[in-house]
Amino acid sequence: MREKKILLTEREIPTHWYNVMADMPNLPKPPLNPATGRPAGPEDLVAIFPMELIKQEAATERWIEIPEPVRELYKIWRPTPMFRAYQLEKELDTPARIYYKYEGVSPAGSHKLNTAIPQAYYNKEAGIRRLTTETGAGQWGTSISMACQFFGLECQVYMVKISYNQKPYRRILMNTFGASVVASPSELTEAGRAVLAENPDSNGSLGIAISEAVEDAAKRADTNYSLGSVLNHVCLHQTIIGQEAKLQLEKAGDYPDVVFASCGGGSNFAGLAFPFLMDKLQQGKKVRLVAVEPSACPTLTRGTFAYDFGDVAKMTPLLMMYTLGHSFMPPGIHAGGLRYHGDSPLVSQLYHDGLVEAVACDQTAVFEAAVLFSRTEGIVPAPESAHAVRAAIDEAVRAREAGEKKVILIGLSGHGHFDMSAYEAYLSGELQDAPHSDEALAESLQRLPMA
Repeated sequence: MREKKILLTEREIPTHWYNVMADMPNLPKPPLNPATGRPAGPEDLVAIFPMELIKQEAATERWIEIPEPVRELYKIWRPTPMFRAYQLEKELDTPARIYYKYEGVSPAGSHKLNTAIPQAYYNKEAGIRRLTTETGAGQWGTSISMACQFFGLECQVYMVKISYNQKPYRRILMNTFGASVVASPSELTEAGRAVLAENPDSNGSLGIAISEAVEDAAKRADTNYSLGSVLNHVCLHQTIIGQEAKLQLEKAGDYPDVVFASCGGGSNFAGLAFPFLMDKLQQGKKVRLVAVEPSACPTLTRGTFAYDFGDVAKMTPLLMMYTLGHSFMPPGIHAGGLRYHGDSPLVSQLYHDGLVEAVACDQTAVFEAAVLFSRTEGIVPAPESAHAVRAAIDEAVRAREAGEKKVILIGLSGHGHFDMSAYEAYLSGELQDAPHSDEALAESLQRLPMA
């Protein structure tokens, strides 16, 4: 088969999400109520989440049906294409066959819309009028802004300040979709004001922005909070990616030896990897599933597996996850969506059990790979997605040196059209690596809660 693009039809859009908890040998430990230290139940979550999402958070059935209104909106851009990277293979002179699943064709430009639409739908069905959320690089904020418009909801976005300044066009896109956007930390919440009082020049973090969004939602009966990664229901919604990818590779007559996807909170990696993990757990497939994170925020590769808060102000339930500590302040790298101190409890448990792998990459090496990919494949990757590209290129080079005909699958989670300032910095030689500080990491980990 020599086709460059592998397409599916609307009829082949999955009708159900895949729930990996049905097949995991060890389920994650339950979230804990931050006040009592006891397992959090639905009553602890109803103040900020609709009941249907709370049910999905704890569900153990293998398949959960996608509501028809959600599936109809998915048809705007799904199924997404898969490409064979012939030009990249040629440039690398590798015997490996490289494929990439491209989520940048969504109206929001990334995979995040896959969960934004069902989250807005379930909140609308529950009678909610307004959603609050955080965003790092802006892909999630853009997606939930659009989803709120689809269902007639107001949207308030707390955007990490470093990204708010680095990526003005993402902010403008959110405004265009009708959302209100503020740089975080802000003066709108107690959590934000506390951070600014301690450090008026704070660049912000996803942990701070989450605190602000949760506080905002908790104060209003007509408002819920919406999260773009980490939680079980978010990972669940994203599995539409991997299900489509499996069918597309089947049409191409291939199956991956290794799957690479960027990993910040974990939803992108989970969305592509979990349906392949099902094959590994049920059928004994030998596929490797590799989460790729920045060396500046190495949650899986350098973090600790422990209970921790999901936010700086310690308002969220305690989650059992790999963490750098809720007070960890990552450097201002351009992959804003990967600047999160923790990881999905599902991904964390699977990594702890040795069922998935993780690698960390430096920022300059990531952009080197992104430019090579752009010049060979004609698509400019988002900085987050470029982490997976970097790791895949390294794997293809190893395959060349070993003479192995590996099949490599990349999760290209979004485009970099709004990240040109980052590319400009790289091309001008101004982009620098920002490895995490061992001292800062050690200090942050000392503040883990005793759970």
